[in-house]
Amino acid sequence: MPEDPQQLPDLNLDDTDLVPRRRFLTLAGMGLLTIGFGSLAEGLVGSLSEPLNQQVESLIFQPQQPIPEFPISAIEPDKLIVNTFRFTPAIALETYRLIIDGEVNNPLSLNMSDLQKLPFRNMVIRHVCVEGWAAIVQWGGVRVRDLLAIAQPSHQARYAYFYSADGYYESWDLDSVMHPQTLMAYQKNGQPLAKENGAPLRLASPIKLGYKLSKWVTRIQLTKELGEKRGYWEDLGYEWYAGL
Repeated sequence: MPEDPQQLPDLNLDDTDLVPRRRFLTLAGMGLLTIGFGSLAEGLVGSLSEPLNQQVESLIFQPQQPIPEFPISAIEPDKLIVNTFRFTPAIALETYRLIIDGEVNNPLSLNMSDLQKLPFRNMVIRHVCVEGWAAIVQWGGVRVRDLLAIAQPSHQARYAYFYSADGYYESWDLDSVMHPQTLMAYQKNGQPLAKENGAPLRLASPIKLGYKLSKWVTRIQLTKELGEKRGYWEDLGYEWYAGL
């Protein structure tokens, strides 16, 4: 999550890129559209934050395609920078609950014991921040799709809002939420998640930029539409889809 970034990462297109080639092609294509249609397109394309761009980017990013993972030997334990939004909340595990509600047929209130009884998923992926740094991290937890299989999304559900204990909020398209590598993580590098890294539960996924990966998540709300508020940084002008 950025603190006050002024620009996106450098878009070099070699095999060490923080920003994949397909993101470059998306940005380039939107730029050409703006050039071709002038001010008419500027309002449409602008910050790449509208549902139209979700449709364009989902065609390019293929939100259900698995992302190659790294071996455990590639983990970079000292490279994950800890950023905070307002403060670092202290959440008691004994009273913690993850609420899943909204456009679901079976609303849930789950404690950590409930979550840890669900199928465990481990993955070693690259965490990419919009500030321009990246770190290879092992995350462990439960897939969001497994949680939603229990909550049973309604036929109208299209988006998911993630609310955090520090007041941070995010929204995702449901296809990305259902990606097999989108986790609610409670482990980092094989150890219980530390408070500063989002304990007891945080989002982890290789398909989104870091500011989409909310920490200290307490509620997942499915909706049929995006509201006026779409995410803390997005409401300040950042891209909404933020795919990798």
